Amino acid sequence: MDTRLPIFERPNVRKALEDSSLVGQTLTLRGWVRTKRENKNVVFINLNDGSTLKNIQIVADPTQHDDELFRKITVGASLAIEGKLVPSQGSGQAVEMEAAKIVLLGESPQDYAIQPKKHSLEFLREKAHMRFRTNTFGAVFRIRHALAFAVHQYFHQHGFFYLHTPIITGSDAEGAGEMFKVTTLPFDNPPRDEEGRIDFREDFFGKPTNLTVSGQLEGELGAMGLGLIYTFGPTFRAENSNTTRHLAEFWMIEPEMAFYDLQDNMELAEDFIRSLVKGVLRHCTEDLAFLDARAAEENNQKPQAERSTMGLLERLQFVAENAFARVTYTEAIEILLNSTPHKKKKFQYPIQWGIDLQSEHERYLVEKHFQKPVIVSDYPKDIKAFYMRQNDDGKTVAAMDVLFPGIGEIIGGSQREERYDKLRERMQAMHIPEEELWWYLETRKYGTVPHSGFGLGFERLVQFVTGMGNIRDVIPFPRYPNGAEF
Repeated sequence: MDTRLPIFERPNVRKALEDSSLVGQTLTLRGWVRTKRENKNVVFINLNDGSTLKNIQIVADPTQHDDELFRKITVGASLAIEGKLVPSQGSGQAVEMEAAKIVLLGESPQDYAIQPKKHSLEFLREKAHMRFRTNTFGAVFRIRHALAFAVHQYFHQHGFFYLHTPIITGSDAEGAGEMFKVTTLPFDNPPRDEEGRIDFREDFFGKPTNLTVSGQLEGELGAMGLGLIYTFGPTFRAENSNTTRHLAEFWMIEPEMAFYDLQDNMELAEDFIRSLVKGVLRHCTEDLAFLDARAAEENNQKPQAERSTMGLLERLQFVAENAFARVTYTEAIEILLNSTPHKKKKFQYPIQWGIDLQSEHERYLVEKHFQKPVIVSDYPKDIKAFYMRQNDDGKTVAAMDVLFPGIGEIIGGSQREERYDKLRERMQAMHIPEEELWWYLETRKYGTVPHSGFGLGFERLVQFVTGMGNIRDVIPFPRYPNGAEF
C-alpha cells in the first residue's frame, strides 16, 4: 500500500466525502472502525479519522480478503484501506469506497469502552483518553480548534501583538488568594527562618510563587510599549469547587489596549465576540447541527420549568445578529427591582444596589428585558478589583461585563486605573502590598496613559457555542478537585 504521497496531499475522510473530483480514483484512507456489519456476500465498515463528523462506508468482498482479518476488524480497530472511491449504491452517503486492500494497523479487543451506543457524559469523562473518538467530543473539539484559530486571526488582523505572559508568578492579580503554590522546597522538612516560618529565600525563585490566575497585570506592561496586545494562555485557580462552571485549569483570552477608554473597550468586546460567533456559524455548520440536535434532545428531557426557550443555533444567531444593549449597573438594578420576577419573589437572590449580580439576574436582563446580549457598566467599586478606574462619583468604577443568553457573564473587563495616586490609594485600602507590585505602579509614574482590557474565559465561550452543560466537557483533560487522572 503506497503511503509515500507528500503528507498534505494524502486524502482524509472529509476530503473523500466532499471532493467530487476524487470519485473514480484509487485512494488510501486511514482511520478507526466505528461500526462493522456483514453477511456472506459483503462486509460494510464505517471508518472515521477525526477530520469530520461523518464516516465513510467501506464496502469489502469477503471472498477477496483473509477471513482472519475480518475477525480482527472490530469496533475501535485502526485500518489503512486502499480502494476506489465510487458513487454509493445505498442511501445516506454520496460516495463509498470499494476496498481492494485492507491493512490492520491496530487491533481492538472486545472490551473496548466506546462501543457504538449512547454513553453518558459522566462515563466518558472517566474515559477521557478515548472520548475524542465519539461524535459529541469530536464535534466539540473541532469547534474548540476553530474558535482558538479565530481568536488569533481576529487580533492579528486588527494590529494586536500576541504576548506570552508568565505561568509562574509572584503576584495575585485578582486578590483571591486561591492559588496553586510553586516550590522546590522539600515538603517533609522545609527550611525555616528565625521565627519558625518557611524560609522562601532558599526556594528556587527566592520568594513565594504561584501558578497564575491571570496574565492581565503583565499584559498591561506590554500594552504600555506595544500599544495593543493580547494574551491567550492557561490560568489556574485552587478553588475547591465541584460545579459545572468551574475548572482548576482553564484558558483565558485577555487583550490590553493603550489609549482605550471604557467605551472603546465595550466596542472591542462586542465586535470580537460577535466575530467569533459568526465565524463558527460559517465554518462549523456540520458539527453545530449535530450539537444543536443533541442539545434539543437534552432540553426536552428537562422539566418544563427548566427548559431553554432557545435552541443552540438560535442562541448563536441571536448573538451574531443583535447589536448588544448597553446599560449601567444602576439602571440594571432599577430594571430588576421593577421586574415581575422580583415583585412576585421569583428570584432566588435579593436585589439591591451594591450586590454582585447573580446569573438569574443577568439572564433576565438578556433573555426577558432586552432580548439581546447586554453590556453592563459602571459597577460599585466595593465588588470590583483594585485596578479598575474609579469614576468621579466616588462609588463606582469603569468596569463592564458582557452578558449572554443561557450563561450570564461571559466577558469581564474595565478601564484600568492609570492615575498613580488613585491606584496607590486603592491598593492601600484593599491591603495589597506595594512592594509586591512596585513594577505595576511604576507604569503609572512613567508615561501613563488611559488604557483598558478585558478577560474572556475560553472554556466558557466554547461551552456557550457547543451547548455543553458541563465545562469539564469542553476542555480535553479537565482539572478539578480530586481530578487529575489524565
